[in-house]
Amino acid sequence: MTSRAKRIHSLVVKTFFFFVLFLKHWQASVFIRGFLISLDRDRNVYTRFMKSHRCYDLVPTSSKLVVFDTSLQVKKAFFALVSNGVRAAPLWDSNKQCFVGMLTITDFINILHRYYKSPLVQIYELEEHKIETWRGENLSTINFLPFLCRSLYDAVSSLLKNKIHRLPVVDPLTGNTLYILTHKRILKFLKLFISEMPKPSFLSQTLEELNIGTFRSIAVVHADTPLYTALGIFVEQRVSALPVVDDKGRVVDIYSKFDVINLAAEKTYNNLDVTVTKALQHRSQYFEGVLTCNRHETLEAIINRLVEAEVHRLVVVDEHDVVKGIVSLSDILQALVLTGAEEGKYSPS
Repeated sequence: MTSRAKRIHSLVVKTFFFFVLFLKHWQASVFIRGFLISLDRDRNVYTRFMKSHRCYDLVPTSSKLVVFDTSLQVKKAFFALVSNGVRAAPLWDSNKQCFVGMLTITDFINILHRYYKSPLVQIYELEEHKIETWRGENLSTINFLPFLCRSLYDAVSSLLKNKIHRLPVVDPLTGNTLYILTHKRILKFLKLFISEMPKPSFLSQTLEELNIGTFRSIAVVHADTPLYTALGIFVEQRVSALPVVDDKGRVVDIYSKFDVINLAAEKTYNNLDVTVTKALQHRSQYFEGVLTCNRHETLEAIINRLVEAEVHRLVVVDEHDVVKGIVSLSDILQALVLTGAEEGKYSPS
């Protein structure tokens, strides 16, 4: 072989060698990009699920919806909530011919806390006022948007952004409220399909690793805390439940906003000087005990427990049952749907 032929052969070999290296690098790059895209898809699987389903997917074929006219007396409205076993009701203004807000247990708490004076003084505002008398000042303000055809992602975003627990599903054609969406119903719907979707790796991570939940300035009460004080904490700190702890900080019970409606059921709201323990004796439903978890449990385990027990939150405790935090349905939905829990973007409330 001549020297010229050798040089040509050497050049061909080098070119082929570099082409092979380039091809391998390109294939590896494509594989990595595909792998990263796959990871991104898995990471956002619940976000995509929520965006692909509409609010009407959650509307049952049959459900109870109680609607109050704003001319109704406040006391009668809360009694009606109790008798119908619901926690909230849309408000209809006959003069404006439209829905103008929601009546919730939070409103009942606000009225009691604002107007209560002593067991000897009747709460006139609760006994005599109509809803329309003080609606603009006290009642929950909710925009009745036509959410029927909107995505569940929009619904979750609205719930979390506005820090509300209920969202009316309104028919855009008739303006009628068809259903009330809640965190619990949305998470339960997601759980029905969760086994059919790719399982993101962050489901196997712990609350501590994902930094999900509230672990600072946890509002608690003691067994002898006056009920009026507990109502004040609900109003001022905007929490939905208060762990009841003993003198060592161990959780022994929990007093939630829903428990307050029992005051209307028992007609005992004129004496708010009683202790939280006394008030809890009027629970209308059997109480199985405080549902807890620890920071070392996986997100998947937490979701399963919340859905199966049909509760709104778990009390986070240590090995001695001392309260360390709260993880709520809103925390879970925020992490799953809006922020990407596995990226550590979630900031506790």
